[in-house]
Amino acid sequence: MDDTTATAPGTEDRVRQVLLSVLGDSVDVSLVGPDTDLWSMGLDSLRSVRLMVALEDEFAIEFPDELLTRETFSSVRRMSDAVAGTAPR
Repeated sequence: MDDTTATAPGTEDRVRQVLLSVLGDSVDVSLVGPDTDLWSMGLDSLRSVRLMVALEDEFAIEFPDELLTRETFSSVRRMSDAVAGTAPR
């Protein structure tokens, strides 16, 4: 993933909302910042798949195979950058 990818305004907020809908009450929202390690906050492999599908639905995209990594789903910022760099379906 290219660190220079520009994230569209509002993308990070939308990613955060999708994340919170997937994680539900299992996470204290006030503790999730743009670079918070989501795996340490309770994200697991099953929830990461649910998160991926929810993000694809929200943004009408399909993540390419090279972005289907633990790193891509490790923080709100990384997911936002991945979404911004993924072409719409």
